[in-house]
Amino acid sequence: MKTFTIDHENNISVFATPEEAAAASATPFDSFASQQELADLAAQWPADRLLAVWNSLPGVTTVKKFTDRKTAISRVWARIQGLGEAVPAKAEPATERKATAGAKAAKRGAQSAKGAPAKGKASKKATAAKNAPKGKTSAKTSVAAAPREGSKTAQVVAMLQRKGGATISEIMKTMGWQRHTVRGFMAGAMKKAGYTVESFKPEGGERSYRINK
Repeated sequence: MKTFTIDHENNISVFATPEEAAAASATPFDSFASQQELADLAAQWPADRLLAVWNSLPGVTTVKKFTDRKTAISRVWARIQGLGEAVPAKAEPATERKATAGAKAAKRGAQSAKGAPAKGKASKKATAAKNAPKGKTSAKTSVAAAPREGSKTAQVVAMLQRKGGATISEIMKTMGWQRHTVRGFMAGAMKKAGYTVESFKPEGGERSYRINK
């Protein structure tokens, strides 16, 4: 299901699934996957935020006010539907251009195999490529060992480390998230941070999560 996220600066992004949306950041954005979910989310916003969201969308005619909140939500929802199609359409030519550029570079490299400068550049790039993953691995290890105090990841980890873990309703209430945001966070951000989360449902109880130690 196509999922949209919106940050505190009203930037809206689109993802193929809630899991992809949650994995985009260790601290998730507000997310929604339907017009009703957008309406539920917007009900918590200041009155002028919907106006700011609309005016920040590309290609729209800016307005000073909407007739009512329902109209604003309907127009915003209809407008952002094109985001999903716009991303792949632009990405494909870019990929092709990169592939073509890479092929040309490879051809030039083959024709000038005896040139010392070409070999020197290749060596530098190879060294940089080897060093980059090590830095990322180190960062991930640090996050998994101790999430930033006060962060949303740290708050969720504390709840999941309790003996009985935490129900999805408890997490929703504490974090102010929607149900699909919780599920996406468990599948995306927690895994990305290095935690193994167990999902279980006690007999007659509610879906719960805990960190599998």
